[in-house]
Amino acid sequence: MIKKGGGVSKRIEEFMEKVTAKNPGEPEFHQAVREVAESVMPFIEKNPRYQENKILERMVEPERTIMFRVPWLDDQGEIQINKGYRIEMNSAIGPYKGGIRFHPSVNLSILKFLAFEQVFKNSLTTLPMGGGKGGSDFDPKGKSDNEVMRFCQSFMTELSKHIGANTDVPAGDIGVGGREIGYMFGQYKRLRNEFTGVLTGKGLNWGGSLIRPEATGYGCVYFVQEMLKTRGESLKGKVCAVSGAGNVAQYTVEKLIQLGAKVVTLSDSNGFIYDEAGIDHKELKCVMDLKNVRRGRIKDCAKEFSCKYFDNKKPWDVKCDIAFPSATQNEINESDAKTLLKNGCIAVGEGANMPTTPEGVEVFQKAKILYAPGKASNAGGVATSGLEMSQNSMRLSWSREEVDKKLNEIMVAIHEQCVRYGKENKHVDYVTGANVAGFVKVADAMIDHGLV
Repeated sequence: MIKKGGGVSKRIEEFMEKVTAKNPGEPEFHQAVREVAESVMPFIEKNPRYQENKILERMVEPERTIMFRVPWLDDQGEIQINKGYRIEMNSAIGPYKGGIRFHPSVNLSILKFLAFEQVFKNSLTTLPMGGGKGGSDFDPKGKSDNEVMRFCQSFMTELSKHIGANTDVPAGDIGVGGREIGYMFGQYKRLRNEFTGVLTGKGLNWGGSLIRPEATGYGCVYFVQEMLKTRGESLKGKVCAVSGAGNVAQYTVEKLIQLGAKVVTLSDSNGFIYDEAGIDHKELKCVMDLKNVRRGRIKDCAKEFSCKYFDNKKPWDVKCDIAFPSATQNEINESDAKTLLKNGCIAVGEGANMPTTPEGVEVFQKAKILYAPGKASNAGGVATSGLEMSQNSMRLSWSREEVDKKLNEIMVAIHEQCVRYGKENKHVDYVTGANVAGFVKVADAMIDHGLV
């Protein structure tokens, strides 16, 4: 880690002023860019060719921003209109790659932050993937299968003009699971008259990869396991607080149970459940059925298994050794971070994208606990999407064991890169390590390509 001097701090502020002025009203994007700039700018100062080529200035500007309307017919025969987006951020090391999010909160700021993060995350995976993100303010909750299908078909009718197996390969994200991917893939195939790996997260019987649903959660646990090894620790017996109850949280819990940890919480937007004895496979199965099939609320599982439920609260007040924020951005604030430390938390593995506010990150870093930023610890999802792309290109299907082994190897490699660029004496600053490692690969490619 390189210390920031007064000159570098001034450069960071000047840089951020320009970014803010050019991208007004986009707080999430500003937050993501600042976090990277604070880590990368000192490195750039030591390596002036990156400044001479204005690499960071070019990185924060999307190569392409696509916005479009999405009209669709609901079950009452009423026409509904939503906004659709695709941010194609950077293709220096490969086709744009990143999820599609369907949620009422979706806007340009959130998608640009996610696309920017994706550039660094994809670079860390060691696979040839650029960064992108897309989505819509459409809310699939409460909609019938037919309504979701009609929306997805309308959305893909426009998006299909801008994506392709060698151009831009979207995946799922919040609000976009196997059902939505299936509807979009079907419409793409219908429009283009070709069967190609244009989307990842596909069904196993039509080009999907084993381990893909589990990958983000499994990968996050693998990364935290590597961090613990640097201090002679393991996951066995550790008490873990996990937020969320979706795909990432579910498989984080599954892998933690397999490795001997005790998971005591899961949550959704209404509150969290707490089982002091530890959530077991039976409870996890209930959560999976509730969220994946019945589309219910987490409190229903609390009733079924007689564990505690806390309405309208986050799970960061409970005592734990490791926290896995796996729900959404900015779910851990400064106060939450301090509470976690007070309750004995020694490590944080981010399963969600940017789930900790800058003030919370500062608390963790000052305490020098093991803190894994999402771009490193949750890269397993996109890494396995990259493996799905490889299988599609070769018309092959690897076994569960093969994919899981490759995923583990990728997470170990990401950890090694973070240590290489973030080690300072005996402590590793994983934020700096992840940002600089991700930056270098993309930056060098951009210089090689010239002024494009």
